[in-house]
Amino acid sequence: MDMRTPLGKVRGLGSAKEGTEHFWHQRLTAVANVPLMLFFVILVISMSSMDFVTARETMAHPVIAILTSLMVISGVIHMKLGMQIVIEDYIHTEGLKVLSLLANTFFSVLIGFSALYAIAKISFGG
Repeated sequence: MDMRTPLGKVRGLGSAKEGTEHFWHQRLTAVANVPLMLFFVILVISMSSMDFVTARETMAHPVIAILTSLMVISGVIHMKLGMQIVIEDYIHTEGLKVLSLLANTFFSVLIGFSALYAIAKISFGG
């Protein structure tokens, strides 16, 4: 029994076989974000009363730097996946959709690498 619509049959559009994987990646990053974001919020609140040198020393601690890096990675991946869904669902012009998806990917990579570079620079005392 074929579950495709008549238009889908004519166009030859079937399942891309990636929806489930995308769904699980988004859910996995959402679950990972809960403790990581909670850690980060507590860290920022605790650092709000510190002077610059103490805050920099705190961020340079390996455990803090690793947890913050994991938060950035998980957050950026989750952001990219979420925006990808919004773009695919609400932009119907194919050219604009492709450009938006490319911009989403480049923006996510730029934000992720910039944040990781800043964390590395603080951690290694650069």
